[in-house]
This record gives sequence, C-alpha cells and structure tokens, in this order.
Amino acid sequence: MRGRPLKLSAPRRLVTDLMRFSITVPRVTVQRRMNLGPLASARAALRARPSWTVIFLKGYALLCEATPELRRAYVKLPWPQLYEYPLSVASIAHERDYEGERAVMLTRVRAPEHCSIAELESSISDARTRPLMEVKEFRRALTFARAPAPVRRLLMWLGLNLGRQRANFFGTFQLSVYSALGAESLNPLTPLTTLLNYGPIAEDGSVNVRIHYDHRVMDGANVARALEKFEEILNNAVADEVKLFGADAAVRAGLEGPDR
Repeated sequence: MRGRPLKLSAPRRLVTDLMRFSITVPRVTVQRRMNLGPLASARAALRARPSWTVIFLKGYALLCEATPELRRAYVKLPWPQLYEYPLSVASIAHERDYEGERAVMLTRVRAPEHCSIAELESSISDARTRPLMEVKEFRRALTFARAPAPVRRLLMWLGLNLGRQRANFFGTFQLSVYSALGAESLNPLTPLTTLLNYGPIAEDGSVNVRIHYDHRVMDGANVARALEKFEEILNNAVADEVKLFGADAAVRAGLEGPDR
C-alpha cells in the first residue's frame, strides 16, 4: 500500500530518545486499590478545587520524603551503583500543542514536598497554559531536539548515569496520568526509578493507584508497603492541606472582593 513518509517532529524525536533508554530498565508494576474517601470529601467541599494531579504530586512527594528507596537511582558511572538524593524532583508530563501536533512535554518541580498545594497548582497551571516557548524547560527541550541523534543520545546517557546530575536533568520520579480522559495506562515507560499513575477516580474516592519501579533499585514488597503508606498520607496529611487550600482561597476571594 502506498502511503507517505512523515518527518519526526522535535517532540517525537525526544520521546523516541527517552524510549530508547526506558526499554532498558527492568520495570515492574505494583497496584493498590485505594479508598480515598476522606480526601475526596475534603476536595468536593471546596468551591475552588486543586487538580488531582497536584494532590497526588504532593502526596507522592511526601511519601518519597519518608521512603529513601524512592529517592534512589541506578547509575553506571563511575561504576554501577545506587545514588540517593536528599530531596525529590518531580518530572511532570503535559500535553501541549506544538505546530498543530499534540505533543508530550516535561517540566520538573524541585522539592515538591516543601511546596504548598497552592504553589504546585500555580506551577502546573503555568506549564499547561503559558505559550510553549515561554516555558524555559519546553524551550530548552525543543532546542536540544535539533541536535544530531548521536549527540542527543550521548548527552542523555551521561545525564542518566552521572548520579549528581541525573536529578537536575531528568528528575527522581515521573507523574503521568490520563484519568481525566477516562483511561489509565497499564505499562508506561520511563528511564526514572519510579513512575506514578492512577485511573479514573470514583465519586466515593476509590481508585487504582500504581507505582512502576526499577527492580534494580528496590523490590516489590517495598513498593507494596509504600502504596499502603501513600493511601494514609493522602487521606490524612494531604486531605488536611486540601482543607487549608479551601480556607486560603476563601480568604483570597474576600480580600479581592469589593470594599464594604
């Protein structure tokens, strides 16, 4: 059948390079069916609600703070070893329009465990709504994509295997979800130690939550215990902060309203 060739766009070249390294990671998945009723109730009570992406990001960052294994990475330089970071750097996937193409672009959030939900909401909203070339990380990634393939792949290999630089270039964990579209990814790939995703969230707060992890860094029992702890964090510390987010939003609305 006669078709037509299509040149790889800059975003597609970046995804191709990332997949080249991701398929070498021995990745395993652990899933937990969570009951996030207290968290869902706290969020439902708000007029201005933080996104589920931000809520899960904050919760997972707190989990990583309490679980050193989630802040480790397998690196090959100067020899194969595990490298542990003092804090987390989140890599967040966003779908943006690039020259008429729906493209996946990544931003990083340093130490999300130390950010408020309001700060994280603002950061994620900026990455999703600002003009593409005004977001520094998008602009740098698209410039990098113009380099010859051997140069891109060498630099990416070095960035992934130099422990001190890896988190700066790629992050310590990735968050990528499609639940807003009514779907969930069962086998996502990433070169990072863990990738967090979850499915559609029911009205009662029940949801499937998965951690896809590098088996060279940790074992499944560690991840199963981490998911149990994650559910507790979401229903307690994060739910409490969601309530504060609503109170802060009410105060801001009052301050911005008309003088009485």
